[in-house]
Amino acid sequence: MTNIENDTPADEALTPENVAAEADATETTPGETDEAAKLAEQLAAVQQDLLYARAETQNVRRRAEKEVADAHAYAATKFARDILSVADNLGRALAALTPEQREDEGIKPLLTGLEATERELLSVFERHGITRIAAVGLPLDPNQHQAMLEIPSDKEPGTIVQEMQAGYMMKDRLLRPAMVGVAKAAG
Repeated sequence: MTNIENDTPADEALTPENVAAEADATETTPGETDEAAKLAEQLAAVQQDLLYARAETQNVRRRAEKEVADAHAYAATKFARDILSVADNLGRALAALTPEQREDEGIKPLLTGLEATERELLSVFERHGITRIAAVGLPLDPNQHQAMLEIPSDKEPGTIVQEMQAGYMMKDRLLRPAMVGVAKAAG
């Protein structure tokens, strides 16, 4: 199938080069040559605009796909932050028991239940990508730790020597920073 007006195949793309070559091949007056050049420039501009529009559409699509993936991966972030206080309170309850209370036969069933609940909670955290941030003995990382106080110590200044509250990450995002005490030079 050919284009009747200029005898070129219909599936051949119109490009500025094709238009210019066609203009050169035919006998034209100077006015027609100027018009053909203008049309070739306009065609080039429209093709460039089309390429930019396609690229922008592709970028918007990629951003939307990433936002959807992030929404799925981090949908439970608010809930996870709220449940951290439950984990803290459970840990405090277990830490408050003295060795004598742990040996008391009347409290042992309660202790067993609390420990099982803590294990299950940590298992749920693990399944959902929630991990505890390491703190004590490491240098302070402001992206994961929040220094609450400085403690005179023989350790390297800036080293975490005490953890007041555990910090947690959800996959690669910070849920809550660890509240820590940092060593400072003695004297």
